[in-house]
Amino acid sequence: MGLAPDMAARRAELSPDAPAFTDHTTDRVWTFAEIDAEAGALAGGMLALGLEPGARVAILCLNRAEFFIALFACLKSGLILCPLNWRQPEAELRPVMDSVDCSAMIHDDAHADLAQALAGARPCIAFAPEGGFSLRGPAPAPRTIDEDAPWYLLFTSGTTGLPKAVIQTPRMALGNATNIAQHLGLSADDHSVCFLPLFHTAGINLYTLPMYFWGAHSHILSKFQPDDLFALIAEGKITQFFGVPAIYQAFQLHPGIDRVDLARLRGYACGGAALPVDLIRFFAARGALICNGYGMTETGPTGFLIDPGAAIEKIGSIGKPQMMTQARLAGVPDGQAGEGELEMRGATVTPGYFGNPQATSDSFTADGWLKSGDVARRDADGYYTIVDRIKDMYISGGENVYPAEVERVLITHPAILEAAVIGVPDDKWGEVGAAFVIARPGQTPDLDALPGWCRERLAGYKVPRAFHLVDDFPRTAAGKVRKPLLRGMLP
Repeated sequence: MGLAPDMAARRAELSPDAPAFTDHTTDRVWTFAEIDAEAGALAGGMLALGLEPGARVAILCLNRAEFFIALFACLKSGLILCPLNWRQPEAELRPVMDSVDCSAMIHDDAHADLAQALAGARPCIAFAPEGGFSLRGPAPAPRTIDEDAPWYLLFTSGTTGLPKAVIQTPRMALGNATNIAQHLGLSADDHSVCFLPLFHTAGINLYTLPMYFWGAHSHILSKFQPDDLFALIAEGKITQFFGVPAIYQAFQLHPGIDRVDLARLRGYACGGAALPVDLIRFFAARGALICNGYGMTETGPTGFLIDPGAAIEKIGSIGKPQMMTQARLAGVPDGQAGEGELEMRGATVTPGYFGNPQATSDSFTADGWLKSGDVARRDADGYYTIVDRIKDMYISGGENVYPAEVERVLITHPAILEAAVIGVPDDKWGEVGAAFVIARPGQTPDLDALPGWCRERLAGYKVPRAFHLVDDFPRTAAGKVRKPLLRGMLP
């Protein structure tokens, strides 16, 4: 058994009085010593309730420093934290909570009624009005921490069926932090902002936990608020920024985009989905060089990041595997250029799905590599590019069609902001494409003219047979399009 440190206690020893978090909901600045002390008190309080190590504890809250107090309290006590998606109704959350047999519920004021309804007879632990938690107890004695034991569970986006609970371990968190810190050149002088939802790996790990481990300072916003983010950047309070494509798109459309000096940040990165090339160029022209990355909830999440020197030269690439991650392409000899399913292993990769050995077995190769479900291409220089999800590919007239390729072409149309393509049955060709598009503000794409426009840029079998104008797509918390639900939007 490999051992992990009590990360909160160790950080408090190294830099007790340094600011760990500025919580913009409460305007409170938390030091590393205060976070460690509050986590110890909460850990003691939860154990005093009769919760035993290994028990699952749900948490339902907007972004707050208390989330990380609860996270470190679980590390100290051996409990397992289970963040729930506050965007979902009770009917959707109940089976998720029951699937891992949660024994208690932590919640903020905004979700008190929903949390109590879900908890039933289980104990509920509320945030204290003055910060921290009302439930307190003597901090437990330091314990041996197995680096591969479950620390918290993150539920997959659930694009199909009941979400699976992805095990997150201390080793994964430290591996992810190493991947990020060595790429960014992270230091205790850095500042970042936590605004992506904390029931998602990006909210926790990009970059808040790595910042914490390195003794850096995170600003916490309750949720995505463009004006507040712009203010933090304009005031020079942020040095490192991570966003998903939808965030960068919102920035591009923000009326104040050219009134903010984007170049003052040391680094920008993106993940969660492919960042359109035109957005990369848009921000690069304003001094903001966005480094594309790639990962999954199952990989902690960071597996790939492109180095700044190649971000334009290899535009669209996700870069190379980072320090703590190994990667290969199924069917492609090591070191050679080619295309195949991306597989990964290493310190950042999950041991599996909680209570679901079949899903775990199905997700790994016989020799222990995680199957990503994504087709990737590696070039002669060792840079990887994601082609598409395997399950999204369809076959039209005997030819493979990757919707992502078609979508990348569609968003170059001057009137199209976003596009999503799915394969639908066709009597003649087996399957053909159906495209859903979102118009750019003030624009209206001519749907009748789009097939001809596409035909100038794509092979005939790749051109969608139908185009549908929509206001938005059904999305996961990370902004990914839930393509199975698009079928329900077909006329």
